[in-house]
Amino acid sequence: MNVTDSLLRELPIHALGTVVAATKASTGLPQSGDEYDFYRSFPGFRAFCDSQGNRLLGCMSQVMQYHGCRSHIRDRSKVGEMEDKFDLLVDANDAVLEKVGMLLDEVTGVARNKQPILPAGLQAPKTIISSWNRKKGKSETFRLLHAKNIQRPQMKFKERLDNSNTPFIPKIFVKPNAQRPLPDKQRPEDLDVPPALADFIHQQRLKQTEEDMFAHPYKYELDHFVPAETLLEEVKPFLPLQDVPCHFVTTLDQLVELNEKLLRCSEIAVDLEHHSYRSFLGLTCLMQISTRTEDFIVDVLELRSDMYILNESFTDPAIIKVFHGADSDIEWLQKDFGLYVVNMFDTHQASRILNLGRNSLDHLLRLYCSVESDKRFQLADWRIRPLPEEMIQYARADTHYLLYIYDKMRTELLNSANGQQILLQLVWQRSRDICLKVNARGFSPGELTCV
Repeated sequence: MNVTDSLLRELPIHALGTVVAATKASTGLPQSGDEYDFYRSFPGFRAFCDSQGNRLLGCMSQVMQYHGCRSHIRDRSKVGEMEDKFDLLVDANDAVLEKVGMLLDEVTGVARNKQPILPAGLQAPKTIISSWNRKKGKSETFRLLHAKNIQRPQMKFKERLDNSNTPFIPKIFVKPNAQRPLPDKQRPEDLDVPPALADFIHQQRLKQTEEDMFAHPYKYELDHFVPAETLLEEVKPFLPLQDVPCHFVTTLDQLVELNEKLLRCSEIAVDLEHHSYRSFLGLTCLMQISTRTEDFIVDVLELRSDMYILNESFTDPAIIKVFHGADSDIEWLQKDFGLYVVNMFDTHQASRILNLGRNSLDHLLRLYCSVESDKRFQLADWRIRPLPEEMIQYARADTHYLLYIYDKMRTELLNSANGQQILLQLVWQRSRDICLKVNARGFSPGELTCV
């Protein structure tokens, strides 16, 4: 071992020990609040904090400058607020970690190319899963990790992303299937302030309440929704995946055609694939929709600005929308597309009411369909385009069987209540409460009174 190798081994150990010691020392400092304010009243303590703070900022600035990041963290004329300094630090950390990842890849011999990184390394399960999941050839070791060199899909979005710490305002301008219209209000986009603040100012001028500003657009419809009485019908077995056509929706015309098909259905199954790795609020990358006869994969990255079209079918109370564990899905639909759901059946809530013990979709697939779900792609990077065939098949399976699971669970709920609809009504009620969730971001509406 030469001197260079010895230094390379000793330096990380020394650096880690220094960081741990600094972390322990920081926990011994007075906490913000009364204790800190009390110590801050002493000139000696105040001078010590200022000098050490400047010293730390200087070290951070040197590290950021070395890595080619913005390093004016000490320049109050450019970075005056604490939030701005924090943003600079986050950006610098991202850049440093990205370089570390690239260097580790070089050391371990991982090939670098222009295509999304799809490394192998996971052995295929010994059990045969199902016909759509049966592996052939090299795909037996297919595994997806985070792709480091994908262009950010956000760069192609037509609307400007709002990551501000302001309350979320519903992204809906047309309200299909309305029993009560949207409140008359304008969104003054010409003001050079965040949209939420501009809307708040306008509402105050009109003397409208905070509830009017941030209320769920379909609250009235959901509060007055009553499930149909025709719930008892023969359960038809699901069709095998290979017997059902699958359509990849990437254009506006295809999206319009999909919406027209959904309007002719009595029930549909819906699921989302979301990306949140190193993303502040995350973004929805894929939507899967299944009818009784067709499966659809919607490229929501390509159609993000047009997804509101599906409000016509998603809010139609005559169409049952089957989700599994929709708590996050409902908020993602609102945040990313301005989509809302009326008349939803959440199979996760049904599983809880039936006391099945395990409430995951994996368990329901095994229990009702005898299908083993391949979860190797559960943490995949769904921004990748074009999607590999294995990922498409994994995604469509999440909704392909969901309508049959809904049929079976609906029958079990009726049988468990001796033919009465009390348990079914409880599932509808819990599902409706999930639909009533409003995407929460930043501070609560009540805090706007101090603006």
